[in-house]
Amino acid sequence: MAEPTIVTREEQPYVALRSNVAMDEIGAFAHRLDEVASWMAARNVLPVDAPFFKYDEIDLEAGLVLEIGYPTDDRHAGEDPIVSGVLPAGKYVSMTHRGHPAQLIDATRELLAWAKQQELEFDVDGNKWRCRLEIYKSDPHEVPDMNDWETELLIRLRD
Repeated sequence: MAEPTIVTREEQPYVALRSNVAMDEIGAFAHRLDEVASWMAARNVLPVDAPFFKYDEIDLEAGLVLEIGYPTDDRHAGEDPIVSGVLPAGKYVSMTHRGHPAQLIDATRELLAWAKQQELEFDVDGNKWRCRLEIYKSDPHEVPDMNDWETELLIRLRD
């Protein structure tokens, strides 16, 4: 895993599917990314970057509030079940993980520990995160072996 860094990002519009998801349902929910892609294609909305998971609320017992989607060029009005939003501008801790998505829990632990060591403060209120992302940089059609996937972890820092 690459050493974490601090990056500055501009705001980024997106469309996504949002749901309450139990920890053991994340994989099944990930397969619904095709619904977002189909919705976008039907409206001639093109993704401008790789798909992402956005963790809005993390409660290991009650479950997650999770969005899966794509960044877009402009804001678009969502239609149930598709939502739209803007990933906020600001400073983020970033780390690139190369390997199977099942290893992302450990990679995230490493990123969180590094940030704590650096005395960085995340933009979080209890279990609610302002912007906590996993960006899936590898296209499964081009990189079929999940052990070779590249995923960027991004967590917004408090202003």
